[in-house]
Order: sequence, then structure tokens, then C-alpha cells
Amino acid sequence: MSVSSPEAVKKLLENMQTDLRSLSMECKKKFPPVKEAAESGIVKIKTIAARNTGILAALKENSSEVVQPFLMGCGTKEPKITQLCLAAIQRLMSHEVVSEAAAGNIINMLWQLMENGLEELKLLQTVLVLLTTNTVVHDEVLSKAIVLCFRLHFTKDTITNNTAAATVRQVVTVVFERMVAEDERFKGIVEHPPPVQGNTNRRSVSTLRPSAKDAYMLFQDLCQLVNADAPYWLVGMTEMTRTFGLELLESVLNDFPGVFLQHQEFSFLLKERVCPLVIKLFSPNIKFRQGSSSAASPAPVEKPYFPICMRLLRVVSVLIKHFYTLLVTECEIFLSLLVKFLDGEKPQWLRAVAVESVHRLCVQPHLLRSFCQSYDMKQHSTKVFRDIVNALGSFIQSLFIVPNAGNTPVVSAPAGASGSGAQGTAQGGPGTGGVGGNLTTQAAFEYRGTWIPLMTVSVQGSAKATYLEMLDKVEPPSIPEGYAMSVAFSALLDLVRGITSMIERELAAEEGVAAEFREANPDQKWQPQPGAHLVWEEMVSACWCGLLAALSLLLDASTDETATENILKAELTMASLCGRLGLVTPRDAFITAICKASLPPHYALTLLSCNAANLSSKAYSIQGQTVQIISPSSESHQQVVAVGQPLNAQPQGTVMLTAKNIQCMRTLLNLAHCHGAVLGTSWQLVLATLQHLVWILGLKPGVGGALKPGRAVEGPSTVLTTAVMTDLPVISNILSRLFESSQYLDDVSLHHLINALCSLSLEAMEMAYGNNKEPSLFAVAKLLETGLVNMDRIEILWRPLTGHLLEVCQHPNSRMREWGAEALTALIKAGLAYKHDPPLAQNQRLQLLLLNPLKELSNVLHADIRQKQLESVLQILQSQGDSLGPGWPLVLGVIGAIRNDQGESLIRTAFQCLQLVVTDFLPTMPCTCLQIVVDVAGSFGLQNQELNISLTSIGLLWNISDYFFQRGEVITQELEKEEEAVQKQAQEKGETLNRPFHPAPPFDCLWLCLYAKLGELCVDPRPAVRKSAGQTLFSTIAAHGTLLQQPTWHIVVWKVLFQLLGCVRTSSTTADKEKIESGGGNILIHHSRDTAEKQWAETWVLTLAGVARIFNTRRYLLQQLGDFFEAWEVLLNHIQSAALSKNNEVSLAALKSFQEILQIVTPVRDSDKVCDALAAMGVPPVLIDPLSASGPGRPLVRSDSLVERLTRYNGAELQAPPPGEESALEDSALWWSAWNTWYRTGTDCTRPPSGPTEKLSFIPSQPFLTALIQIFPALYQHIKANFSMEDLKKLGVILHGAVSVPISSDASPFILPSYTEAVLTSLQEAVLTALDILQKAICVGPENLQVMYPAIFEQLLLFVEFSCKPPQYGRMETKHVANAKYNQAEWVALNYVPFAERSLEVVVDLYHKTACHKAVISEKVLQNIIKTSKMPLGLKYSCPSESTWKLAVSSLLKVLSIGLPVARQHASSGKFDTMWPELANAFEDFLFTKSTSPDNLSIQEFQKNEAVDVEVVQLISTEILPFANFIPKDFVGQIMTMLNKGSIHSQSPSFTEAEIDVRMREEFSKVCFETLLQFSFSNKVSTPQEGYISRMALSVLLKRSQDVLRRYVEDERLSGRCPLPRQQVTEIIFILKAISTLMDSLKKTQPENVDGNTWAQVIALYPTLVECITCSSSEVSSALKEALGPFKDFMQPPVSRVQNGES
Repeated sequence: MSVSSPEAVKKLLENMQTDLRSLSMECKKKFPPVKEAAESGIVKIKTIAARNTGILAALKENSSEVVQPFLMGCGTKEPKITQLCLAAIQRLMSHEVVSEAAAGNIINMLWQLMENGLEELKLLQTVLVLLTTNTVVHDEVLSKAIVLCFRLHFTKDTITNNTAAATVRQVVTVVFERMVAEDERFKGIVEHPPPVQGNTNRRSVSTLRPSAKDAYMLFQDLCQLVNADAPYWLVGMTEMTRTFGLELLESVLNDFPGVFLQHQEFSFLLKERVCPLVIKLFSPNIKFRQGSSSAASPAPVEKPYFPICMRLLRVVSVLIKHFYTLLVTECEIFLSLLVKFLDGEKPQWLRAVAVESVHRLCVQPHLLRSFCQSYDMKQHSTKVFRDIVNALGSFIQSLFIVPNAGNTPVVSAPAGASGSGAQGTAQGGPGTGGVGGNLTTQAAFEYRGTWIPLMTVSVQGSAKATYLEMLDKVEPPSIPEGYAMSVAFSALLDLVRGITSMIERELAAEEGVAAEFREANPDQKWQPQPGAHLVWEEMVSACWCGLLAALSLLLDASTDETATENILKAELTMASLCGRLGLVTPRDAFITAICKASLPPHYALTLLSCNAANLSSKAYSIQGQTVQIISPSSESHQQVVAVGQPLNAQPQGTVMLTAKNIQCMRTLLNLAHCHGAVLGTSWQLVLATLQHLVWILGLKPGVGGALKPGRAVEGPSTVLTTAVMTDLPVISNILSRLFESSQYLDDVSLHHLINALCSLSLEAMEMAYGNNKEPSLFAVAKLLETGLVNMDRIEILWRPLTGHLLEVCQHPNSRMREWGAEALTALIKAGLAYKHDPPLAQNQRLQLLLLNPLKELSNVLHADIRQKQLESVLQILQSQGDSLGPGWPLVLGVIGAIRNDQGESLIRTAFQCLQLVVTDFLPTMPCTCLQIVVDVAGSFGLQNQELNISLTSIGLLWNISDYFFQRGEVITQELEKEEEAVQKQAQEKGETLNRPFHPAPPFDCLWLCLYAKLGELCVDPRPAVRKSAGQTLFSTIAAHGTLLQQPTWHIVVWKVLFQLLGCVRTSSTTADKEKIESGGGNILIHHSRDTAEKQWAETWVLTLAGVARIFNTRRYLLQQLGDFFEAWEVLLNHIQSAALSKNNEVSLAALKSFQEILQIVTPVRDSDKVCDALAAMGVPPVLIDPLSASGPGRPLVRSDSLVERLTRYNGAELQAPPPGEESALEDSALWWSAWNTWYRTGTDCTRPPSGPTEKLSFIPSQPFLTALIQIFPALYQHIKANFSMEDLKKLGVILHGAVSVPISSDASPFILPSYTEAVLTSLQEAVLTALDILQKAICVGPENLQVMYPAIFEQLLLFVEFSCKPPQYGRMETKHVANAKYNQAEWVALNYVPFAERSLEVVVDLYHKTACHKAVISEKVLQNIIKTSKMPLGLKYSCPSESTWKLAVSSLLKVLSIGLPVARQHASSGKFDTMWPELANAFEDFLFTKSTSPDNLSIQEFQKNEAVDVEVVQLISTEILPFANFIPKDFVGQIMTMLNKGSIHSQSPSFTEAEIDVRMREEFSKVCFETLLQFSFSNKVSTPQEGYISRMALSVLLKRSQDVLRRYVEDERLSGRCPLPRQQVTEIIFILKAISTLMDSLKKTQPENVDGNTWAQVIALYPTLVECITCSSSEVSSALKEALGPFKDFMQPPVSRVQNGES
């Protein structure tokens, strides 16, 4: 409720009346006047209330009267009444109803009370209410009130004293507040105060308004009082203390600075009164030197007095803070004094408060700047700012160095120093703290045994003082140890923080302005204000030395992580600021300090020590006291976290890193990371230090250059505590980020960084020379990191970067160069992968720039570098292969730069690259690079380190050729375009175009390069390579040759194929025959490849086969070349020399090739045949191989129709062969050329060795001979038209020779499956086939050919003889197969029996067809056949094979059955005359052979053989005897004799009893007998001679029978019971059977044909037969019965006949 509201007023009136009533009550008895006054007062109030509407105003008007009763009440001096009155007065005051007069009266009344010492507190309260509620009190009244308060302050009662002091302070404030309010009121009114006269009258206040005047008077008197002078205005002061006065002064100055700054009068007071006063009062402190006067002597003037001194410093702080601008000179004095107070000789407390004051200055950077501008930057002025900083530094230094008197000894722990008192005591001394384990050590500084604890004195950025606030202390307090240090430390940090943040803010603002200016006026240059920069630079220049000295010392002494952090932060911000301002020396100095602190003590790093030397020469620097040896006590506070190797070359043992070192390192990283742009040349310092730290910590570079913890290689291993282990990843991460941040540096800074890294790296390289110590890879790794993050502007740093790394790559230390290569290749890969703008595809220059160092690496000889280079090529291909474009020649050059001395793994890597190129990138590269690809692939084929790679590279060449084939058109176009351009250039320069295989078109040249490369590989020293290359070369030519233009084929044939054949032939014939033990490693070599010669043989085979195949498949194309015949001759020559080589494999293959080129069908000439069109396409690489499926190439099914074969191969150009006869002529020339080759080959290889056989003579193998002979049929087809008898003879010689060649014993089991089987060898089959072909050709050929038949018979019969008489091969000894023991006989004659037998069958067949030919008749072929058959027939059982004579017989029978009729037909011509005796002899020899049958012949066999004999006799009886009149007589006679001989049975004695009857050839005898009889009684007897023969035969026969029978009867009788010998029984049985046969014959014969004698002899037998009846043998009996039976025909009555005239 407001004071003026009606309710309030009403209440006031009521209260006043109540008060007055109470007063009258109290004074009723003792003080009647007062009572009356009170009562009249009541009436007065009532009257006022009744008469006025504005009651309060009325009351104020009459206030003197209203107050009067109360004043009188106070005059009674009765406590109760006084209190009541004072309360009432206060109520009036609070309602502001007191007038100026009343107020004066009140004050006077209060003064009296004061003098009487009554109600002191109430008095103070009343004064305060009076002065604060209104402004009615002025001038003398006011001064009286103030004095009253002062007087109360100096009473005996402390409560009163204190209350009074508070009241005084409040009153003083009120006075100044009134002035401020007054100024506010008059603010708008402009006054023109009269000029201030220069009079010194301090009371010239005429210009001031009332409140201001009061304030002025008050302030002036306060100064007087402090100065112990009499006051002008405050009359009645009895005593005053300086301390209180100073406090009041300070509060006014602090609270109302505006008053002094706005009013000149007040300013004047400051200058004239306050400052001199302060300086005067300071004098004892200035003069005092601690220890100069004894503490006991009472010298009050001289000795500094703590309360005053402290208050003075407070005043000074305020003066400097608020009135610096007014009091420039005075402040200079004050500041100099402050600096002096920090002196070591001053008392401890004085230094403490001084340092607190300095701290207060340090938190005001703008003030500091003013100092710098006002003093340091003025000539002839004290360098105040510099001195302050240096003083702080010296102060800190002195704390360490001078053990202070006021300080407690170091050893006693600072018990009361801070909250950690108990803990401090527990440590038992600072030295044990670090060692003593688990106790958290108190933050402290320790240096050379001086241990100073660190306390928390104030919040950062505010200077909260402790001793400057001790206003109640009179005696100087004891300063706890470490307090001063803590304050000084805070002051330093705040100073740095303030200055740097201020300057940086201003810099930022300036940059903002500059940016705006540039935006507005892009064409003009921004000019900053020079003034500001000068100030900043001066500030930094002034303070950096002192700061650095103090901070370095503190950093050295700090044992607390936070403190260390703060110091480092300060050094870092200073370094950064100096950098930004371009102050190089201070920047480097701060950086050096951080660097030194990062490294272990006395770590020899030259870079830093020379820098430090520059600094320590400064006079005020404290570097001179740099610690050389860390004292043990100091170390105890530093936890060692890592032990490692120093990087320097000199062996230093190990060095230790403390936690602080690591902390410093992090700061260093931070500096480089955040302030890299301002480091400039000091990058060198920073990086060198980091390099050493990284080394000691054992960080090694990993992928991308980032450092990872790794183990040190040499010396005692790096020891890292877990603390640092957890830190390492962080450090390594920051390190990486540091270099990542280089992307934000401008170009110049970036160059500084790169240069620093390069020179570091050069040092590292120097150190790594000549010792195998692990090198420092820091610089290289970081160059890499820097390059990687600056890809967007890589061009500006590429050359210095890669140039240096290439040097590193050549370093002899492997780790060093390995990293050089790692860095270089990583950069190249990243550069290519980076999305440049414009992209690389459009910026060829940049692409080649990036790839160039990769190429340069090829010149480095170290294999590991090349390995790295190739691996990166592989990665580049995998990632950027598609976009290499113009970079391809470079990349291919790198891949192809391999040499044989480079070792397998390198070549393998390079090869992987090539494989990738061929499989993936041929389509994307420019076609001009394809030739390089071919060359590179070829060079891999030729390298001799790794066979598999050589082989695979040949496969790649095949793939490349395939690619050429598929993309032929595109490549042709592109190459031709390029060719035109190049030719144009060449013409312009007037040069000739120099390209391999020049005249050929560019696409063909590409093929020729490919063929040439493969050709080189075909004569490689390694067999596997040759083989593979050969196969590939021929497959390529076969598959893709159609793409070549016709003239190019000429080059292919002569320059590629024949050249290759020549080389291979030479190499093969000169190859070494020494045995190769093994194929390298443990690979065993098959015996067929165990000499170089054998290995070359394989190559020869392949090459020849390939060339032949090409000649075969591309014949039509080649025939148009013009010199085809010469080529053909050359090829045949090669085939012949190969066929005659002394190597079975080669010779056989040569024949296969020969076969191949002969199997060409000459196309039909009709133009409508498809052939004409298709022939030109050439045939796919088909090898028509009748010999074996394992020939070179892929065996394909033979298709006899050429059209079919050709249509499989589509897409080739169609060229028809030229029509007309000339090609037919040329053809026959080719074939005859081939025949001559065949003949020469055959003759040479089948000619048996002359003279005694040498061991080494070469005997051609069976497969070879077979192949040779098998060629003939194909060849013959083409030459049969002109094949002459002469040629046939040549052929015969070769066939005979071939069949005669023996087999090597180790081959025989393969050629002869077993001895018992009658199988022909393939050679023999071939020989027969050849003859077969011939005879078939003769058969269908013209007449003139048939004269060749006899020759063929002759040849065949020669072969038949082999069955009994194997052929001789020169003088070689051979053994018959059956008795050859493999290990003994070197050569085994074949089993010729099957061959001879087959030949015989052929003879029979042929004879069957040709028996009637003239030539056959005239050349006595039949006789020859018989003659030849005679040999096996005669030998019969002695034949090598039983089948032979059986076949001979059956063949002879067949031939005779055909030939005898012909012979009879031509009997008259006499051409067969000589045949008959031969035939007779043959029969004779066979039927009555001299050879005995083998013992083991079974009965069945015997019977079969007998049947054969019977057949012969039957032939005689059917084919010869009936035609006796056409046959020479003596022949018939011979036959008869034979039959006779046969019919007379002679037994062989060797038979057993049981078999005799079978073995007697009964059947044969019977048939002979019958035939004999038949022809004896034939009625066709033409000559008596014939009849005589038969009669003779009969009589002999009968006589013999008679004898036998008689002898038998005789023996039977004699033997009695004993049976006769089996032989005799058999004989008698035979005789009986013969008799019965004779009887039958006689019966069948015409009686007139039988001679009478014969009859007589027959009848004469009868009695003898009858006598035999008594015999005991049942067999004889039954035979006898049969013999007697026929005699019945003679039992008839005789008829008398007349015959020849006789009875």
C-alpha cells in the first residue's frame, strides 16, 4: 500500500495521535512540558486533518511543529521516552512529511543524543532513514549527520562501531547516488559552466549543483582525513582511521567512476588529491627491504603496514581499472610500483597481495592493450606491459630459486594449504607422492628439489583475490605455501588467454570486413588499418620472452596433468597467434618449447638446440637456467609411461617418455592440426619432433601412411605401459587427422609442409645409409598421407612429392625403399581413382603425369620395389583399367620391363597384370597398343625364370589372336586411320615409315608380329615352351589365317613357317645327346624325353606337322601365290630330312605330315560344283590321321566329302581356284615331286646296313615303316596315270625292304601280341594293301597296265617264301620270335608266317581273277606259284607253323583247279611245259614227306591230315588223270608211281599197338588204290605203256597180298593161344580190306579191260583166304568175311569162249 493512499494517510494520523498520547502518558508525571506539547500536537494534527485536503503536504508544511513534541521527548534522555520519540520521528520521515527545517532540528537533537551516548543504534537508524527517504538534508546539516555517524563509529561498543561503519558507507553511497540522480535530471539541459580558474582553492565548487557539491565536499574531506589533515566540510570529526578512509575512497571510486570521469572538478580531485596520497602512503613499502631492519625494532613509519598496504593496492587496482585514461602518468607509476612489490626482497604477504593485484590486471586484456599503446609503444617510456609480464616470470622463477623466509620449509607438507591438507600430510613429503602408489598426488610444481603445491585460486578469467579481501586483518597473515605461485600461474594463463582471444577476435572481425570489401569491390585490393596490427605485434613482441621463460619453467616443473595442459595450451595459443601475425621468431620459440617438452630430457635433436640457443641469449629470458638434469625428486612426480629407442644414429641406449611428454606431444599434434596454416617454416620443427616421438613410441606406418603401434625391430624392445597403450591409437589417429587437415592449408603452407617432410625424409635416408638399423619412415608415411588428402590439387605438389619418393625407392635400406614404393604406388593409385575435375579422361596431361612415376620405378634395380610397382599396376588395372586410354603404353611398358635376373615372384606378379590386361582390357585400349601387348606377352614367354608363366603367356597370345579375329574390322579401321596420320607426319618430316613387315597392311602386320613372336618361342631352349608355342602358332594360323590378305601369306610361308622349320631342323640335328637326369627339382623325366635331342625331336615333329597342316588346309590360297611349287619342294625336302632322321619319333611324324599333305582331294572342275566356291576357304585344322588318334592336333572325324568338310568352316572369303588345265599339270608335278620324295625316303630307310653291323646302326621302327607304306596308296591315286613298270620295281624293292626290317626286342611285345596268335603286323597289312591297291588299279586300268600282274605275283610269292625262309636284313643276326629271350636278343625277326599265309591267300585270289591274262600265262605265273608252294609242302611237319602247309595245300588245290584247265588249254603253246615236272615234284614231296609227324599229334588231327592227303589224290583223279592225253606222259607216269606207292601201305614204326590201325593212313591207301584201280581198268587206255603201268601195279599188289596172308596163317598156327602182335593183325586186316576193295573194283570194271593174269592172281588168293578161317581174332574174321563175300561172283559155270583165236 503506497504511503500517500488515503488509508495510509488515515493510518498515519491515527498512529501519530497514538504516539502523542503515549508520549503525554509517559511524561505526565516527570516532564509536564512535554506532556503539554504532546497534547497540543494532537490538537494540531486533528486541525490539519480537518482543514486540508492534501493532508501530507499540510503536515510537511507544519512539520517543525509536528515534530516538536517528539524532539522534546528525546530531550528528556529517558530511554523509554527517547525510543518512543525516535520511532515516531522515523514514521514521519518514512512518510516524507519532514521539511528541511524540521530535518535540521532533528539532526541537532540526534547530535545531542550522540554526545550523551544514548540510543546509539537507534540514532544511526534514524539518520539513515532521514537521508535515504528524501533529499531535504543538504550542506552543513548533511555534513553534521555524516560526522555524527563517523563519531559513532569510534565508540567503545563494537556493535555500534560496526553498525556505524556500515551506516557511514551507506550514507557516502547515498550522497553520490543523489549526485548521479541529479545529473540524470539535468541530462538534457546543456549548461555552459564558467571556465575553471586555475586557482588551487580546493573549495571552488561554485560550478556544481547542490548534490554534486555535497559529494565533492565529502570526497575532498575523505582525502584530507586519509592524509591525516583537517577536514573542510566534515566539521566536528574527532578521530579517523586511514584504513577506513581508504576503504571509503575505494568504494566511491569503484562504484561511481562516471562521476569522476564526467565532472572536471572530480577529475581534478583524483589527480591532485588521490594519486599523490596513494604514492605517499606507498613509500614505506617501497623503501622496505625484508631483513634490512630487525623485525623487533619499532620503526612504524618504515615498516609496511599490511592493512594500509593492502587497501592501497585495492585503490590502485580501481584507479587503473576505471581511470587509466585520466591518469596515464600516475598509472605508470603505480604499475612500476606493483612490479617492484613482486620483488623477492619484499615481505611474503606483500608479494602475495601484489601478485593478486597483477592478476586483476591480467584478466583485462583491453587494459593491457592500452598499457602497451600508452607506454611500450611510446619512445622514452617505460615498457610497462613488458615489465609486468617479465615481473610475473621472474616472480615465478624466484619462488623456485630463493627459499623464502616467510615460507614453511619444503619438507613439511602444506597441511593447511588447501582442502587436501590431510592428504598432504599423509604423503609424508612431496618426494614420496609419485612413487607411493595409489594416493592421488596433489597438484604441484617441483623443480630442483623445490616443491610448490598448486591451489585453485580463482575461476579461469576472474581474479578473485584472497588477501586483498582481508579487510579485518591488522597483522599480515601467514601466506600458505604455493599460494603466490598459484596466483601468478593463473595470472599468466589469464594474460595469455585474454590477449590471444582479444587479438584473434579483432583479427576475425578484420577478416570479415575484408571479405565484405572484396565482395563489394572485387577489382581493388584490401588495405587493412596498419595501427591495429602494430599494437598486436607490439603486444606479442613485448610479452613473448617473459611468457615463454615462465611457461617453459612451469612446464618443466609441473607435476599435474591439468596444469601441464593449461601451460601447453598457453604456449600453443601464443605460437598460433605469433604465426597469424607473422612473427616468426616468437612462433618458432614457442613451438620449440613444446617440442623440447615432448621429447625426453637432453634428447639430442640438433634442430631444437640451435633454436634454443638463439632464445637463451635474450637478457630477460630465463632459459639460461634450463634444467640439464631432472633431479630425482622431480622424476618421482613424473610417471614414466614408455621406454624406447632414440632415433639418432649415435647409440644412446634407451630413453624414457613420461606422461607429460605424451601430453606435450598431443599439444604439438593439436598445434599442427589446428594451426598448420601459420606454421610456415616451423613445420620442420614440429615434424622432426613428431618423428622422434613416433619412433620412440614404436609407431610404424600402416596402410595409407597412418601410423599404428608396432614392435621396434632392433635393440631392447619398446616398453609401453597400459596407460600409453590406450593413448597410442588416439595419438595415431590425431597424427593422421593432422595430415588430413593439410587439405585446408593454402598452397604456400602446403608447400612448406611438403618441403619440411622432404627434408626430414632426406635426413632419415642419410641416417639409414650404411647401417641396417630400422629407418624412420615417419616422413615418407606422412608425405603419402598429405598427398592422399590433397588429390584435388595434386598437380602443384606431384613433382616434388614423387621426385622425392623415387629417390627413397632407390635407397639401399629395404624397409626404407619398401615404404617409398608403398607411398608412391598408393599415391598413383589414389590419383587415378580420384574424381578429378575435369575427369582424367579429358585431361591426358594429368593422367600421364600421374602414371609417369610408375614408369620411372622400372629403372630401380631392387626387386622388392619392382614387386610393389607391379602389384600396384595390378590394382590400377583392376580398378581403373577401363579408363587408362593414352596411359596404356606406359602401363604396358611397366608390365613388360621384366628381365631374367629378376626372380620368379616378380615375373609372376607382372604376368598377373598381363593376364588381366588380356582377359579384360583389350577392347578398351587404343588399337595401336595391341602390338605392345603382343610384344609384352612374347617377352613373358621368353623369360626363363618360371616355366608355367612362359606356357601361360603362350595361351595369352592365343587369346589375343582370338580377340584380333573377333574384332578384326574395328581394329583394321582404327589402325588404318592411325596409319594415315602417321604417314602424313612422316611425309611432312620427309622420313620413311619405319614399321616391321612394312609393305603389309597394318592389321596384317599385327598378325605377323604375333606369328613372329610365336616363332621365336618355338625355338626356345625349353621343350615345353616350344611345344606350346608351336601348337599355338599353327592353331592361330589355321583358325585365323583367313583374315590375312593374300600377299601377306607369302611372308607367312617364307619368313615365318620355313624360317622356323629351318631353325628347328638345325637345332634338332645339333642337339646334345647327353642324358638329362631330372627336370629341375624332383621332376622325373620320361625316358623318351631324357636328352635334349629327344626333346628337340618333339619340337621338330610339332613344327613339321603344323606346317604340313597349313599347306593342306590353305592349299588353294597358297597355290595362287606364284611360287607354290618351290614352297612345296622345300616342304617335301623338310619332310624327307625329318623322315630320314635317326629318331623314330621325328621320322614317324614326318610321314604323318607327308600323309596329311597328300590327302588333298583335287576339286572337281565343273563350275557349278560347290567345291569350287568352298575350296578356297581352306579347311579347318583337321588332321586326317589314319595312323593314330594321338597325332598332333585334335583328331577329327574324317569326312570323305570335301564339301562337307569345308562347309563346317564358315565366314571365310570365298576364292575359287583358277580353272583350266595348267592347274592339273601343276598338280601332277606336285604329286610326282611327292613320289620322288617318297621313293628317296623309302629307299634310304629300308636299305639294310652294309658290312658287319655296328651296334649303333639305326633301324627304322615298325610304325615308321607302316606309315611309309601306308602313304603309298594315297600317293598312288595321284600318279597312277603315269606309273610305270620301272616305278613298280622301285616300289617292290621298298616293300620287300620294309618287310625285312627286324623289330627291336623291346618293342616286339607291343607289335606282336603273342607268338601263338597268327596276326599280321600293321606294316605287313600295309604292304599287302599297297599291292592290293595296285592290282585293283591294274584291274580297272587300260590294257598296257596288265603287264604288271606278273610283277605283283612275283612280289607276293617272295613274301610267301618268308613262311619257311624268313628274310635277312643285311648281315644282322636276328632270332626267331618264339625263342627270343627279350633281354638277350637285340633284334627279333618277325613271325612272318601269318604274313606269308595272307600273301598266299592274296595270290590265290589274284590268280583266280587273272589266270587267263596273257601276261600271267606268258610269265609262267602258275609254275611260280607251284614252285613257291613246293617249299612248305615239302617241309610239311617241319614248317615253322603247321598252318602253313595246310594253307599251301588248300591254296595249291584252288589254284590248280583254276590253272590246270588253262594249262591244258594252252598245252600246245608249250608255255606250261616246265610246270608239270614242278607239279609232280610238289605232289611227291607233299604226299610222301620226309618229315615225321610230331609225337603229340592226336588221332583226330591225324585223321584230318589224312583227309587232306586224300583231297590231293582226289584232285589227281578228277583233274589230271581223266585228261592224261593233254598231259605229258612222263608226268602221268610219275603220278601213277605215286599212287602205287600210296596204295601200298607202309606203316611208321613209331605207332603204338592201339593206334596202328588208325595211323596206317588206311583211307589214303584205299583212295590211292581205288584211283589206281579205276585208272588201271579204264577203257580209255590209248597207249600200251599206260596199261602196262596199271597191270604192273596190280600184279605187285596181288602178290604182296598173297605173301602177307600166308605168313599170317603160318604165324597163327604157331602161336597157339598167344595173340599175334598188333601190327601183324592190323596188316592182315588191311590186306583183307584191300582184297575186298579190289574185288569191288574188278566188279565195276568192264571185263574186257581186265588182264587175264590179273584174274588168275585174284582167284589164286581164294584158297589162302579159306585157310585163314581158323584164326582166333574176331577182327580178322569179320574182315575175312567181307573179303570172301565178293568171290561168289566168280562162282558160275564156266563158259567156253573163243578169244583171239584161242580156246
